[in-house]
Amino acid sequence: MEDGARRLVVGRLRKPHGLHGDCGVFPLTDEPEAVFVPGASLWVVNLAGDPVTGPLEISRARRHHREWLLAFRGRGSRSAVEELTGTFLAVPAEARPAPEGDEVYLDELEGFAVQDPAGQALGLVTGWYELPGGLVLEVQGPRREFLLPFRKALVRRVDRPGRRLEVDLPEGLTEL
Repeated sequence: MEDGARRLVVGRLRKPHGLHGDCGVFPLTDEPEAVFVPGASLWVVNLAGDPVTGPLEISRARRHHREWLLAFRGRGSRSAVEELTGTFLAVPAEARPAPEGDEVYLDELEGFAVQDPAGQALGLVTGWYELPGGLVLEVQGPRREFLLPFRKALVRRVDRPGRRLEVDLPEGLTEL
């Protein structure tokens, strides 16, 4: 992965565990069992998201309470993983599985075109917010920005390859 490539943080490296190079990892992904598998390659990044080292290949992985214990090929001692304490594990964004059907990853939504069923352009998604009532998209329209609740009743179709959302909006929503 080149410097500047998009990375997704999947875990926080904690302190070493034992004497044989195992390291405690707090998972920051919904599916750690799919990410923390022997043979997988992970990058170590700092708090700013800059690469520190990598890729590291997982040689051993197992669940341990709320964390995971990982060992990396070529780092078979406690001292070899102590320097990694407090950093994060990341994977290239392309490594994640493609969403199914009309699903989309939230970080992909920025830049999606918003259109009505007739194909009329209503704006571009410029951000999103997770509010108590659900996910809301910030859309920059032709005259002003508006907030669009990301609900099936309003968002009729997600065209991920075409980066478009087809929406059926109530009258006046873009004027608020």
